[in-house]
This record gives sequence, C-alpha cells and structure tokens, in this order.
Amino acid sequence: MNPETTTRKTVVVAGHGMVGHRFVEALRARDEQGSYQVVVLGEEQRPAYDRVGLSSYVGAWDPDALALPGNDYAGDELVELKLGRRAESIDREARKVTTSEGEIIGYDALVLATGSYAFVPPVPGHDLPGCFVYRTLEDLDGIRATAEAAGPGAHGVVIGGGLLGLEAANALKLLGMTPHVIEYNNRLMPAQVDEGGGSVLEGLVTDLGLNVHLGVGTSRIEQTEGGLRLHLSDESTIDAALVVFSAGIRPNDQIARDAGLEVGPRGGIITDLSLRTSDPNIYAIGECAAIEGVCYGLVAPGYTTAEIVADRLLGGAGEFPGADMSTKLKLMGVDVASFGDAHGTTEGALSVVLHDAAKGTYAKLVVSDDAKTLLGGILVGDASQYAALRPLVGRPLPADPAALISPAGAELGADALPDDAQICSCNNVSKGSICGAIAEGACDIAGIKSCTTAGTSCGGCVPMLKKLLEQSGVEMSKALCEHFEQSRAELFQIVQVTGIRTFSGLIAKYGKGSGCDICKPTVASILASTSSDHILDGEAAALQDTNDHFLANLQKNGTYSVVPRMPGGEVTAEQLITIGEVAKEFGLYVKVTGGQRIDLFGARVEQLPLIWKRLVDAGMESGHAYGKSLRTVKSCVGSTWCRYGQQDSVGMAVLLEKRYRGLRSPHKLKLAVSGCARECAEARGKDVGVIATENGWNLYVGGNGGLSPKHAVLLAGELDDETLIRYIDRYLMFYIRTADRLQRTAPWQEALEGGLDYLKAVICEDSLGIADDLEAAMAKHVEGYKDEWAAVLEDENKLSRFVSFVNAPDQPDPTIAFDDSGERKVPVLLGMPEVTRVSQ
Repeated sequence: MNPETTTRKTVVVAGHGMVGHRFVEALRARDEQGSYQVVVLGEEQRPAYDRVGLSSYVGAWDPDALALPGNDYAGDELVELKLGRRAESIDREARKVTTSEGEIIGYDALVLATGSYAFVPPVPGHDLPGCFVYRTLEDLDGIRATAEAAGPGAHGVVIGGGLLGLEAANALKLLGMTPHVIEYNNRLMPAQVDEGGGSVLEGLVTDLGLNVHLGVGTSRIEQTEGGLRLHLSDESTIDAALVVFSAGIRPNDQIARDAGLEVGPRGGIITDLSLRTSDPNIYAIGECAAIEGVCYGLVAPGYTTAEIVADRLLGGAGEFPGADMSTKLKLMGVDVASFGDAHGTTEGALSVVLHDAAKGTYAKLVVSDDAKTLLGGILVGDASQYAALRPLVGRPLPADPAALISPAGAELGADALPDDAQICSCNNVSKGSICGAIAEGACDIAGIKSCTTAGTSCGGCVPMLKKLLEQSGVEMSKALCEHFEQSRAELFQIVQVTGIRTFSGLIAKYGKGSGCDICKPTVASILASTSSDHILDGEAAALQDTNDHFLANLQKNGTYSVVPRMPGGEVTAEQLITIGEVAKEFGLYVKVTGGQRIDLFGARVEQLPLIWKRLVDAGMESGHAYGKSLRTVKSCVGSTWCRYGQQDSVGMAVLLEKRYRGLRSPHKLKLAVSGCARECAEARGKDVGVIATENGWNLYVGGNGGLSPKHAVLLAGELDDETLIRYIDRYLMFYIRTADRLQRTAPWQEALEGGLDYLKAVICEDSLGIADDLEAAMAKHVEGYKDEWAAVLEDENKLSRFVSFVNAPDQPDPTIAFDDSGERKVPVLLGMPEVTRVSQ
C-alpha cells in the first residue's frame, strides 16, 4: 500500500458553485504534496458555471459558454466530482456526510459552499404555474419556454427591483416580452444607489421600455384564463404571462441547522475570521457563511473566503480581511456603479453630487469632512470613472472631488494610483501585481487575466487594465470583438480588397464563431459603405441595429419617428402641406429639429410604410435620422437673402447634403455651412464645417457635440467650390476607412499619429497617394445612391417586416398610448393591456 494514500486526508466540498470551484482550484494549486483528496458534491447536474453572468445565457442559450475553466477537473486524480448529488446530512461525531443518493462519505474536513437560494415572499399564489425564480440555468430555460408560448409582447413581471431583479427584467425584454418591475422601496437598487441615483436610473430604464412600479407590494397572484393576474397593494392589477421573484436571497444553511451548527438570527452559518464554524472540522464559505455574524452576497468576498480556507487547511493563518462590496454593472445598456460608503454613513461625511438631467447621468462622491479622502461613490448613466475611483477609497484624493466627476474636470489616470491600490476587487489583485505581470511579458488583457486573474470575474476592472497597459507602453489589441481579431479599419480593407459581400462569408474566412451585437452591425455598416446594396437585402437585414432594422428611430414607448430629408433646411409648400396632412391623419407629434428639418413622432411600426408612401409620393426621401450616416447639413440663408452673407451657403449645403446622403460611417455625421464669419449655422460644432469668406470657403473638421464637445479645427482656407468638395470627399472617406467602431471624427483625429498636420498632408497634399482612390470611392457612392424608403416600398418582402407581431401581423401593439390633454402630445407608458390603476 502506498504510504501517501494512508496519510492523505479527505476534504468534502458541499456545493459546486463559483465559490466552491474557487476553493478546489486554490487548494489544488497550493497542495504541492497532494495531502488532500477532494470530493465535490454538486446539487445541479451541471458543473460550476458563471452565475454572475447568468443573463448572458439569454439569447445565446449556450450553457457551455458560462462554464468555469477547469470545472470538471479532468486528469486530476485527487478531485472527485459528483454531480446531481446534494449533501443531505452531516454526522459530526463520525465525520461523515450523507448525500441525496444515500451515499455516505467520510471527511477529515468539510467545507460548506451551499450558497444561497432565492427568497420567495409568502404571497398567496406564489407557487402557481408561471411563477419562477432567477437563479439557475434551468430557471431561465423555464422562463424562456413560458415566454415563447405566450408570444411576442406578452407581459412579464419581476417582483424586486434590486440588482438581480433588473437583470431578470432585461432578460424578459430580450425574450420579446413587455417587462414590469415591482419594487416595495421608493427607488430601484436601494442597496446600491441613493434617491438621486435611483431617480436617474428609473428614468433611463423607463426610456428603454421597462415599466417600473415603485412603493408598492404584491398582495396576491391568481390564475386567469390567459395566465396570471397580480393584485398590488395600491389596488391596481397587472395581467401577465409569467412572474419572476427576485426579492433577495437567503443563505442556504439548512444542512448546518440540522447538524446543530450555530447559525445567525437572520440565517447564515456562523464562522470566525478563519471561516471555521462552531465545529472545528467544518468550514463555511461564500454566501452561506455568516462571518462573525455578517453574510456577504457578492462573489468577490466569496472568493476571498475560499482562498482563506484553502490556506488554513494547508497550515496557513489567513483571516477574512473584510469585503469590498463595490458593484459595477450594465443594466439594459445603462451603467450603474456603487463603491465604498456610497450612502455616506461615516460620521462627518460630505457628498459632492453632479446630476445632469439632460444627459441622464448622476455622479456622487462621498468624502471625509475635510474633503480630502474618498469614502465612496455612486455613478449612474456613465460609470467610466469607476475603475479609477474605486481603488482610491480610503485614500487621499488627487484632485478636487467635483473636478473628478465633472465632464470637463480632472482626468484620473492609472498613474494616480499607488501600487497597493486594489484594481480587481473580485480577485483581490493590486495595481503592483498587474504592473509586475506586464513587466514580465503580459502584453494584453488576456495575458493579464491569465497571470493575475484580474478581470476574470465581473470584468469591471478591464478598463483600468487597459490604462495600465497603455501607461506601460504596450500596444493594445485592435480586435473588433472576440469573433474578429482584426480592427474595424482592417475589416474594411478586407471587404474592399476581397469583394466579400456577406457577413457569413467574412466571418467564415477571417473570423470565428457566429458573431455578436458588436461585429454584426459593424460589418453591416462596412458593407453599406462599400456598395449601394440596400441594408435590408438578404442576410444583411438580420445584422442591423433596431433603428436600421425598421429604418426609423425607436422612441421610449415603442413607437417610431419619421424624419424626411430637407437639404439645407429647404422644403416646398406642397411638401409642408403633405407633412401636415400625414401628421393629422396618423396623429403624430410634430417638431422642428435643431438640424433644420421636421420630425414626426408616434408612428407605430405598421404605419411606417403608409406614412412614407405619402412622403415619397410628395418628392421627399429618408433623412437617415436612424443610421450611423449623414444626418443633416445645416445652413444659414447666406448671400441669397442676408446682407452680411459672403457666399451662397444654402446652395452649398443642398449640394453637400445631396452628395453625402445615405453615406454609412463609423458614427453619425453632421455638417454645416455658414455664409459668413458670424457663424449662424454653428459650423464649427460639426464633423465638417464650412464657413464662407470673401474669397471662397474655409473648411473645418472634427467638431462634435456630446459628453466631450469639440470645436472643429481649420483644415484648409480660401477654397473654391471644386476644391472644397474634393477635400470633403477625401476627408469623409478616409475617416470611414480608418476609424474605429462608433468613433466620432474628433477622437479619430486626435488618435491619428501626427494629428492635424498628418491629416492635412493626407487630405490636401495626398501624402499617401490615395486621393484618387478616396475620390473614386465617393463618386461610386454618389452614383449608386437610392432612397432606402423608396426601395422598401417597391419590395413586398421588405414591407412584410413592418408589423408589431410576427404571428399577428394585423394587430397593433396594445401597449402604445398617448396623452393629448396638455399643449403637447406625449407618450404614455401603459406597459400593460389591462390596468385598473397604475402607480406613477
């Protein structure tokens, strides 16, 4: 008999979630002598997977994509994984565990990693068919089956407006349902954000189609012929196809209770700082553990507990250091972050708040009473500073706190952080460890993840990892996404050279996998930029974003806006009459835009072809307000009417808009032409701005609005008409070929090596010898242009997509409603077909 076998101890791990798996990894990595045989009991039939990323399962429906690396311990003889077997009971005296299959397993040490379970309030009817929790892959499979059976637009209700509740609501939205969230508190995510942040978050998710009911509870749920009916505490009702309970979690501690281990008054297995329970041979880690009476519901402290127990079993003296409860996530495309003492409970704490209602952002820093030390913060709508701010908690601020959250304030770079600052809170990785890995050859994000585990869990620290790489002089990968190693510019060149005209052909030869919501619309834009094919032809139709899919801008209540083109702001009386008749007939809200044209709001999807038929017959065409393309060319009246005008700005604006209409690009494009230096058309705020002089035109480029406004800079002056157009042709086509995905002209110009001088050399002096090619590409676009809506009206196959429900093409969306009682027509977010009263 091998003497090592007789001396080897057995550790049984009850639970195979993320934390249980981390414990096994940590123990096996450190146990060089092989002193422990590990037996893992997993209640689910599937080995450990990324439960934090559960929502990414929706749409892909690929469980293997969530599998944690090495979760089957293949080839490791010292780990035995038993799936579909729950640890049922513990005989503490005999040190044995009995499984749900009746198997008895002896142990020297037992690690309870049983996690938590979803709390379901004792609401009458909570156990009816159609009621779910949001916890496992099987739960999502059940939700999916019910949603598909109910059909598109069916209503789904999530009870609980916390972090997981909003993720569940987003999953319902991705399944084609109309989602509702019921939250008893007066704000969403009450544990993470304050009232100000909650208000902004509510507005943002409401704009994205989520129906929010705050300050109400659920009294009962009853079965109806069509599904379920929820009765709320304010006496309103909601009819729904399914209900998801997401009202919090509870420690899964029943096995400990049955064994007589000490548990907390509110649940959780009591442990000391070494994670040892009241039985010295039993440890508890993760969400089931109440460390000195406190349970931690995030994966980061769970991983810390796993590491400590692995260390303890091998003779170490590690203790739980406390937990960073910081969170950063993207809900329905909305950034939310909370870190440190976010609610300002520290004595003497001060709050610095920047609330920009127009942009939908909220930033709050909690600082010490002398405003020199960062204590915590909340970011909603824009969490780009999270990675830089969170490591500074408890440390001196490098700048005025207001400047750190102001768009025009101080830039907080990676160099502002000390080496011991924690960059990855999930895996407790410091800046010094990351920089050390970079110095030893980790030259990309994947390398850093492999060496340090930073960025392998929630991914919130990845932006800071990129900053550290840049600071170290490492050239960053330009890969468009995980499916294409090439950058957008490189893919553009491939398409141009090879003549490939389909996404499937491009990914088969130059990519991998089936694509994603990053590469599909990007490639669709490239294909549109290199030909005059209609964007809804064949395979291309499935690649488009929502707006391009229906050739209209989606609004907050599920309706669309219609924007006919008006080159230079010009429109005939007959066209205005037609617009008025259309607005009146279809009940549309009419607004003159800042781009000198008319926007018609409130059209249902099935009405779009009818509206555009009238507009096209009146000689109008698509204004491309929905696409990453030319929007407008704004103009003053110029020398034709104005006594100060030096050139015909209207004529030039009309010429430019008709030349570049329909031009697909990495981001939207806006142009303007001013007839004199008084600049009434605000040309220097546009991507391309033209300002008249006594002798011709000055050409300005790279002006942008948005979060970081930029004035356009002078590219060339005193140009005649022909030279002006030639330079704009070159500039726009050079931008389209070389810019990154969703990169506007201002940051593109700033990123060019050599900056403005380089750009002048390329555009004005043809330093690269590509001027003729750029001009020819633009000429091809001009020659091949055809109005997208006119083409739709001529094609029955394209027209067939303009319906609210595929399985009921003649049925309009019943959730769309408007309030006409005031001076302006506004959308009403009913969000439900049968409502007695809705709490606003």
